Amino acid sequence: MRLIPYGETNFRKLRLENNLYVDKTPFIELLEKKNIQRAFFLRPRKFGKSLWISTLWHYYDEYYKDEFEALFGDLYIGKHPTPLKNRYKVLFLEFSGIETENSTKIRKAFNSNVYLYLSLFLDRYGYNIELDRGLDADEMLKIFLRIVQDEKIYLLIDEYDHFANAILADSMDNFLQIMGKGGFVRSFYEVIKSGAMLGVFDRIFITGVTPITMDSLSSGFNIATNISLHKDFNEMCGFTQMEVDYLCSQTLFDICSDIDKEKLKEDVKRFYNGYLFTPAKGQRVYNSTLINYFLFHFDYEDCHYPLSMLDSNIATDYKKLMALFKIGDREKNYEVLQELIFNGEASGRLKDRYEIEQEFGRNDFLTLLFSLGFITIKKQDFTDQVFEIPNYVIKQLYFQYFQREMEKRANLDIGTSTLSRSLKNLGRGDINLFVQELSRVIKHLSNRDFMQFEEKHFKAIVLTLLSYMDFYFIKSEADVGNRYPDIMLLRRNPYENDLRYEYLFELKWAKKGEIEKKKQEGLAQVKEYLNLPEIREKKDLQAYVLIGSKDGVQIYGCIR
Repeated sequence: MRLIPYGETNFRKLRLENNLYVDKTPFIELLEKKNIQRAFFLRPRKFGKSLWISTLWHYYDEYYKDEFEALFGDLYIGKHPTPLKNRYKVLFLEFSGIETENSTKIRKAFNSNVYLYLSLFLDRYGYNIELDRGLDADEMLKIFLRIVQDEKIYLLIDEYDHFANAILADSMDNFLQIMGKGGFVRSFYEVIKSGAMLGVFDRIFITGVTPITMDSLSSGFNIATNISLHKDFNEMCGFTQMEVDYLCSQTLFDICSDIDKEKLKEDVKRFYNGYLFTPAKGQRVYNSTLINYFLFHFDYEDCHYPLSMLDSNIATDYKKLMALFKIGDREKNYEVLQELIFNGEASGRLKDRYEIEQEFGRNDFLTLLFSLGFITIKKQDFTDQVFEIPNYVIKQLYFQYFQREMEKRANLDIGTSTLSRSLKNLGRGDINLFVQELSRVIKHLSNRDFMQFEEKHFKAIVLTLLSYMDFYFIKSEADVGNRYPDIMLLRRNPYENDLRYEYLFELKWAKKGEIEKKKQEGLAQVKEYLNLPEIREKKDLQAYVLIGSKDGVQIYGCIR
């Protein structure tokens, strides 16, 4: 089996060490055909942007001319080379490792980064010149441009907004000071613009996550085309369904020949797929790092899924990005998140950049969620878009966010050892301890002024508590024969043999005097679900009605 390039971002290393590779090189030809000379390309974290930058670097750099056949010979672009292959000296810049503790350290680290990459360029191409590392980045770049004024350079910038997002999450004032008019980052991009106008930076490709920084740089750097939402580049990063099928065929389907291929493909789609980056028609794509994580950590000896379907490194990255949720009106942002969880969708209009110095409204927040990968386009609705949560792993992150918000707002510790024990008991077939823990949380939260309790809030809390376990697949409002049970807990690989039951929960919220009425409504609904063919075949499924009220939670089992 060929190597799985999990976490690999160096194109040359990937290609020379017999790694599996999904050929994205037709997009090199497309960029040239469309004459896109300076491009912004935004995608969520871990979507393959750095590998794409590395691909461009090795294709266009004259330094790798003698390795062209080894690197590209069997790929599309190797068989259809463009006029510009290996025609440039390449300047690469990357800004992901900058500390953001205070503005002094940020400036120093930014200057050091620029010094490092400019120096590497000069050494690589035989310039016997030493830059003054005590200068600011914009001054260093001006000197660099004078040194290379007769060259045609391809400028590649990866993660242009990485440190800026961290600054913004911490302090809007610091962000505007650094990125806004007169800020040292904006001054640096003004010099890049000059380099493009002089013809030294003949081509530019910039990747990032959010368009926040683009607004601050727009006056100083308004020469690039944002191709992030263009239908032709929707699948340039990430994997299509056909590409995922190819990767599976070369790995786990080859080794685990008896595995249920259709079920695995459906599970992988449920956990990882769902991203659409263009309002026009396009294919949905998978986060490529998560797919490689799944393939890399798959148990090929026992043919089992990874114990955790979410890469902990990606989870950490996304949790850090959640700090951006507080930009603007935090309460209104929280309402949008509730809307996505309760209704499954939210409507608004994507913006190509933020107006960060103006009021940060609903469309700005939806655009932020979209850029970060927390929502994706479900469909076009005239001039607006309807958004949805893209997949199961992102939904899990939402529930973890709601858990932290509930704890903070209500001065409540949800993540207790009792909850962990109750969820394990649930897997063993005993629901009572979980109901006790749920009741504790409900009694605490239902009396808080901040939450006007309804059934949707009760459901959100149940889902939040259940999200602490990953040995069940949690289905919310799943379509079962055109009926929609509130919550189903279904076994997932590799825990199938360890779990005694699967579960179906119908949830009701009762006001004073309504418990008996809600009980009868719930039991009637559950009996209908149990008669559905898809449910009837689940012989060890336990069905319950959970009724929440300000006094706690009552549970009623439903016998088949």
